[in-house]
Amino acid sequence: MASFITELWESVFTPGTTPALVKATHGSFLVLIISLITLIFVSGSIHFFNLLVIATLLWGTVTWFINELEKEKLKSNQDLSKENETDKKAK
Repeated sequence: MASFITELWESVFTPGTTPALVKATHGSFLVLIISLITLIFVSGSIHFFNLLVIATLLWGTVTWFINELEKEKLKSNQDLSKENETDKKAK
């Protein structure tokens, strides 16, 4: 558990997605969905149902975004600086 928390903390400073960050994201959404389902059964309020729909759609969108980030290779700051210098010289 301690190594997961350490990996999660280090992933904050790492560009892109890391396995620890993805696990934490999915775990957080899963707990949110379970909480909302529980609240729907306990209270029967339509507001919790609406929040469940929003949370589910957000989870799907975040998952799609993570998959898109993994497809693309992120550039480092050094690569971006080199491209910027090359563009300036070309002009």
